[in-house]
Amino acid sequence: MSQLVISSLKEFSEYIGKEIGVSNYISITQDQINMFAEATIDHQWIHTDPERAKKESPFKNTIAHGYLTLSLLPHLWQELVEFKNVKLMVNYGIEKLKFNQPVVVNSRVRIRVNLLSLLDLRGVTKAQMKVVMEIEGNKKPAFDATIVFLYHFKSERL
Repeated sequence: MSQLVISSLKEFSEYIGKEIGVSNYISITQDQINMFAEATIDHQWIHTDPERAKKESPFKNTIAHGYLTLSLLPHLWQELVEFKNVKLMVNYGIEKLKFNQPVVVNSRVRIRVNLLSLLDLRGVTKAQMKVVMEIEGNKKPAFDATIVFLYHFKSERL
């Protein structure tokens, strides 16, 4: 997979209404789930107790926290696109987030991103993107959302 390089609002705008790309798959391990539970103080057994999950969970295994899957977005996004000529990128918002399917431990996930719109706010670019996190071998995605980032390009020309 080749990484897209974007250096200006003009270059970015060429992708409005188009798919920007699909990331590589990454695995969700029990260690990641446990570390996320520690960081967020969310130790619900469905995430952290494999033995109990085997017996009592409808999934017969532990599942990743929904917010753990969401937190992978910056890493997977940077895998798809390299922004040059940018002073700063800010996570601005998440709209219409829906967790559709639990991610069972040891599943592999990836994101598919479409650029919905760009707005030039006096030198700051507001990008709205449709992001779908796919689970390998599963027709139903882990989540879908409209993600909003702000990009502060250094100049319109590189």
